[in-house]
Amino acid sequence: MAYSLLVMKFGGTNMQDARAIRHSASLAARSIREGVRVVVVVSAMAGVTNQLLQLADAAQTGDIARANDEIAAMRTRHFTAAQELGAAPDSPAVREIREMHETLRQAVYGVYLLRELTPRSRDLIVAFGERLSAPLMSLALEQTGLRARHLTGGEAGILTDAHFGNARPLSGTYERIRDRLSGLFAADVTPVIAGFMGETEQGALTTLGRGGTDFSATIVGKALGADEVWAWKDVDGVMSADPRVVKDAQNIGVLSYGEVMELAYFGAKVLHPLAVTPLQESGIPLRVKSAADPDFPGTLVQAQPHEEEGHPVKAVTAIRSVSLVNVSGAGALGVPEVVSSVFAAIARANITLLMVSQSSSMSNVSLAVPSVDEGRTVAALRAGITGELNVEVQGGVAVLAIVGSGMRGQKGVSARLFTALAAEDVNILMISQGSSELNISVALDGAQVDRATEAVHAAFGLGTAVQAAD
Repeated sequence: MAYSLLVMKFGGTNMQDARAIRHSASLAARSIREGVRVVVVVSAMAGVTNQLLQLADAAQTGDIARANDEIAAMRTRHFTAAQELGAAPDSPAVREIREMHETLRQAVYGVYLLRELTPRSRDLIVAFGERLSAPLMSLALEQTGLRARHLTGGEAGILTDAHFGNARPLSGTYERIRDRLSGLFAADVTPVIAGFMGETEQGALTTLGRGGTDFSATIVGKALGADEVWAWKDVDGVMSADPRVVKDAQNIGVLSYGEVMELAYFGAKVLHPLAVTPLQESGIPLRVKSAADPDFPGTLVQAQPHEEEGHPVKAVTAIRSVSLVNVSGAGALGVPEVVSSVFAAIARANITLLMVSQSSSMSNVSLAVPSVDEGRTVAALRAGITGELNVEVQGGVAVLAIVGSGMRGQKGVSARLFTALAAEDVNILMISQGSSELNISVALDGAQVDRATEAVHAAFGLGTAVQAAD
């Protein structure tokens, strides 16, 4: 296929050092030299986002020495990469990196003085990862003889609400991006955008949630009407299971938007759960490609499902570190207001629900939430629910899900899932299936999740499923 415009997103492992950045730049340059206009969207260097979160927490607890040590180590890492990419010690790129680290140090010191880390200041701090890697990619592209300019997400036009830590683009974003990037294209300059972030209408920096660089890339792809968005990863594409758990996991050639959203939501780390949402209206495909094998087609994510005869399930995935919160009591029996108050309390606390199950009598509602949110969930429920109800918690749980559009209307899928789990003596704690029939999810003991994943993968023959992307 001949392309005229591609958005290329490079993940953390493809930005982890000078060698990786140089290789990533060469992948973008290859398409540019073929006459394709390319927008590059970059993640932070591998590990830097976690490092930034940790140093922010250290500053909040008063450990400013540790925070400063982490900043110094990051400064050395970015300076080393810049010099290995050909930047002189007094070059604009090195000066910019030095100034950004000083700004980061000041922001962290402010947290230390106040002993307060607000969602807004956390966003400001954590976004330095992408802001620091974008100049390095620009430098690498320029070393290949191309012209490049790096921008923050806000400078590129990504306008969001003020939901710090999990912001969403506003409707005016797409026109802003077109306006701001068109001049660079006209000047034959390749835009390099720091992913994961945007800005509010007041100019405050926001982030789009963990993995949000994928989201940034698809927002830009929609705005520019790209032919495809390419997410370069360190894997061949979206796999039928986590290859660290299932040795014969296969690359999935084609997925629908709905399928990949389910997979991302239920623990597959390849894409941000909302990454495809900007593309759905325009039908722009997303392709997950391997930077180590750029000629391999990877996984094509498109509007229409691609069903393989005999393979109703495409993949099995799992979320670990889950807690089940059970709300029960005679006061809930047949009272809709109780269920309403449960969900209202969860919504007010902004807690992600992974699964929901309710008894037919409404005397019992079970919620699966990330274990990190367990305490907040219990507190929100006890403060917000009506009636005399019991709130009980069970930790150490995992949620396993099978995903595939071929399950719709297919008899026996649930039976195969439950039989495979029973054969491994895995006890099911909770079951959920959406009416779309794109997934069936079960909660089980977290200690059994790897064994369960292997058994279910084998039961649906996914180790031999080969689906080629066009």
